[in-house]
Amino acid sequence: MGASKFSNFDNMSLHTFDEDAELIPLLTAEDEEQMNSETLPETLPILPLRNTVLFPGVVIPITAGRDKSINLIKDANNGSKVIGVVSQKDETTENPDIDDINTLGTVAKILRVLQMPDGNTTVIIQGKKRFEIAEVLTKKPYLTATIRETKEKRPKEGDKEFSAIIDNIKELALKIIKINPNIPSEASFAIQNIQSNSFLINFVSSNLNLSVEEKQDLLEINSLKDRALATLKYMDMELQKLELKNVIHSKVRSDMDQQQREYFLHQQMKTIQEELGGVSYDEEIQEMRVRAKKKKWNKKVAEYFEKELAKMQRMNPQVAEYSIQRNYLDLLLDLPWNEYSKDKFDLKRAQKILDRDHYGLEDVKRRIIEYLAVLKLRNDMKSPILCLYGPPGVGKTSLGKSVAEALGREYVRMSLGGLRDEAEIRGHRKTYIGAMPGRIIQSIKKAGTSNPVFILDEIDKLSNSNQGDPSSAMLEVLDPEQNNDFHDNFLELGYDLSKVMFIATANNLSNIQPALLDRMEIINVTGYTIEEKVEIAKRHLLPKQLKEHGLLSKHLKIGKLQMEKIVEGYTRESGVRSLEKQIAKMVRYAAKSIAIEEEYEVRVSNDDIEKVLGPPRMERDKYENNEVAGVVTGLAWTSVGGDILFIESIISKGKGDLNITGNLGKVMKESATIAMEYIKANADRFDIDPDVFSKYNVHIHVPEGATPKDGPSAGITMLTSLVSLFTQRRVKKSLAMTGEITLRGKVLPVGGIKEKILAAKRARIKEIILCKDNEKDILEIKPEYLKGLTFHYVTDMHEVIELAITDEKVKNAKAFLSTP
Repeated sequence: MGASKFSNFDNMSLHTFDEDAELIPLLTAEDEEQMNSETLPETLPILPLRNTVLFPGVVIPITAGRDKSINLIKDANNGSKVIGVVSQKDETTENPDIDDINTLGTVAKILRVLQMPDGNTTVIIQGKKRFEIAEVLTKKPYLTATIRETKEKRPKEGDKEFSAIIDNIKELALKIIKINPNIPSEASFAIQNIQSNSFLINFVSSNLNLSVEEKQDLLEINSLKDRALATLKYMDMELQKLELKNVIHSKVRSDMDQQQREYFLHQQMKTIQEELGGVSYDEEIQEMRVRAKKKKWNKKVAEYFEKELAKMQRMNPQVAEYSIQRNYLDLLLDLPWNEYSKDKFDLKRAQKILDRDHYGLEDVKRRIIEYLAVLKLRNDMKSPILCLYGPPGVGKTSLGKSVAEALGREYVRMSLGGLRDEAEIRGHRKTYIGAMPGRIIQSIKKAGTSNPVFILDEIDKLSNSNQGDPSSAMLEVLDPEQNNDFHDNFLELGYDLSKVMFIATANNLSNIQPALLDRMEIINVTGYTIEEKVEIAKRHLLPKQLKEHGLLSKHLKIGKLQMEKIVEGYTRESGVRSLEKQIAKMVRYAAKSIAIEEEYEVRVSNDDIEKVLGPPRMERDKYENNEVAGVVTGLAWTSVGGDILFIESIISKGKGDLNITGNLGKVMKESATIAMEYIKANADRFDIDPDVFSKYNVHIHVPEGATPKDGPSAGITMLTSLVSLFTQRRVKKSLAMTGEITLRGKVLPVGGIKEKILAAKRARIKEIILCKDNEKDILEIKPEYLKGLTFHYVTDMHEVIELAITDEKVKNAKAFLSTP
């Protein structure tokens, strides 16, 4: 039995009637007899009801909102106060016709008509007798029809079965009132005081929680006994539902644990949050669903997202896993699944951008343009994996930025220097508190497209630790056959990296894992000549520093000769990073003078340079004289580019020991030992007395002992130094050399030729001795780099001695060392 009927009736009777109004009594047997004896009129205005059914004898309040209904009630209230009430077949029908209403209804008498503040009319009516519409007379202003009474078949007096049904109805009604908390307990008094059996059946039927169709079916049952039986059946079902509901409620209440209490508290918090204007968790989930519809991901990812979203919906928002799950779903939504920027394959434009941003590096730019051309022709968006290899400060990282601009792609950079944890690449499993995706996936999310230009800076600085090997994790990232389904531990889904253009940068290839090196196209970015550095400084570095310090080009001018002085006297590098720092000092000096309104020379002179930067500090790159025996100039490759080094050797009385100093590595010490043994084996050929080797100690030293040195390229330099020492003959002036030696006296090729040649030019070297196999490296170098240099290509150590050692003795030569 529903609470709504009782409460509505109660409210109407207590609050809307006047104080002197009579309370409507329950129908007695005498009232029923009098009601049954009344004669029905032949025609009645018909009032359709949307969502209820009126039973004979029952008093209900109804609200009239339609104009037709309001007019009907006014006219009837001013007249006989008798109307015909029927139920609609479909409550959504706004203007019902005869086909939209049930033909069997109840004659009703209007008891009260009330005008409500909202403009609606509320009328209290009481059912009298059942009737059936015979014929419609008018449809405007409202329905009127002729009617006929529907006779009710009543059981014989003293029918025991009917009496038992009535007793059961009363008993069940009282039980329902008792266990249903929504029905006031006063309703039990009303049930107990009903004397009429037919009114009891109609009263209970009217207040049952039934649909309009079910109540209409009850009303249409002509036999009162059958109607009572049907009502009892519905009551029994409702009682069972109430009992089951109470049992479930009792169980839930007894089994409620801490988590459930937290849940209810959270629901209260959510309500408070909504009242304060915050976003509820349900709204957050709905927002995620809306965002998911806009994603371009495939069916597999879409299904996985829905599964994970449903999992989050079932979680208690107060537990720690909820925030992890929310972060995970945010990542899925933020990643640019199948979103690609359109490539700009205008190669002439790309060439202009590269030339604008980088002076020189012609070979590098040519190879980049070739790769872009291949990308354009293949048109499959699969990108090569490049590795720009060279000394610091030559523009490797900025080259990647220029490539991104040329292609019209997004640019992201990831520094790998000092990376020790594999999880930085592949991410953490999301079972851990504070779990995050790897930096690859994070960078893709930041880029907003799935095909950015991705700079892997300092890939040679990756290191190992007990957290794993990041360089091995990079194998999957940089393998074109695998990276179309890159697995991140946090993401737990394969992500396609095959359209990403990876550009790695490195200073030293020997530190890169061979398998990783094999996956990349190596492009050697060599150092700059003095002329190139001067041009770079004038075109890029000086304007950049002036802008950063808030100055204009008219505030400071540095001429070509002065810029050359800064390059030669204050920097010793392959790149231009130190040069930029020195230029910044000059600009700061000018900025200070302008700020304090002090006079200064706008056009910088050599004296101004020394005043600001101090005396030149890089004179050690200059060639030294050949007046001392055993001092030879060698060429070396360092991590900052090429350099010259001096091999010094000296002899003293002893037992034939060989000492080597200068912070040398194992390979370089072995080169000295090989050179010494070769000279001993070929003493006659070099006119050296063999007794010298047993009576004198030899000491070889390479200056700048604080700098570690290693490698085989100083082999021929050490041998030349020893031959000069033992023969006391001068080494050819302005000569430098590089090459590895063997015990047989063969000269082998070495690397870093371009950097070494640039170092030789800086040191004013005129002639260079190289292995014959290094001639191909010289042919790849621009002719302007080689201007002023003479190259000698050798295959044997005897050729080196003939070229390097002159017949002229050094000053204060020790004559007793050579063979008489």
